[in-house]
Amino acid sequence: MGSEFDCCSSEGVILGVDGGATSTVCVCMPLLPFSDHRHFPDPLPILARAVAGCSNYNSVGENAARETLEQVMAEALSKAGLNHSVVRAVCLGISGVNHPTDQEMFLNWIRHIFPGHVKIHVENDAVAALASGTMGKLHGCVLIAGTGCIAYGFRDDGREARAAGAGPVLGDWGSGYGIAAQGLTAIVRAHDGRGPETMLTNCVLETLHLSSPDEIIGWTYADSSWARIAALVPEVVSCAEAGDQIANDILNNAVQELGMSVKAVVQRLQLAGEG
Repeated sequence: MGSEFDCCSSEGVILGVDGGATSTVCVCMPLLPFSDHRHFPDPLPILARAVAGCSNYNSVGENAARETLEQVMAEALSKAGLNHSVVRAVCLGISGVNHPTDQEMFLNWIRHIFPGHVKIHVENDAVAALASGTMGKLHGCVLIAGTGCIAYGFRDDGREARAAGAGPVLGDWGSGYGIAAQGLTAIVRAHDGRGPETMLTNCVLETLHLSSPDEIIGWTYADSSWARIAALVPEVVSCAEAGDQIANDILNNAVQELGMSVKAVVQRLQLAGEG
């Protein structure tokens, strides 16, 4: 690793950041020669990789998101035995980047860390996800379904469209947060008589070490971070697999929401039927 590492580091490195509502990953790579043919090494030479928490500022706030980004990039460089001076470019794919003002905010954060000659690129994480499957060509549609969810599409002429990805309050019902939140709602509805009984009640209470559905209210609002709620998705899945109709309906609705998001993007960009 020594001679190759020294060669790579002398030419400079690139930091790539994938930031979501649950975790943020940074990889440190050597600066590679680029051509239109995109003949990159396979596998790509990763010098270091670091993982941190949430960097979606809509979920945890600006200060926490910024600290996470600074932490994960510093850790990746440290693991590679490098410092900030060898960084030539930083590419961030971050959930919650939905508007030029969001991009500008993240750019300003990163500009305080690296010298002015460092190239910085900020996009929604869905753009990075699409590019990763097309070797950088932004054409087609990608669906992300994790803590949050979004469908994003591009055409060769530069047109783009998105559906969902607006956060839990505005209806990312196909997301992990949406699934788990509906599961919690079903428990409360069953407890107060507005809905049918569900296996979710005992399953979730046991997982959270609570003794009564009444305690779910306090648990939920004590820390309403999206990832914390979304972590209950496995309980919804296990109850659905055990035959619980309520849990099964929640998952079916989530699938329908995700399908509608993709359909909306494909129709708006007229991607259907392309070969």
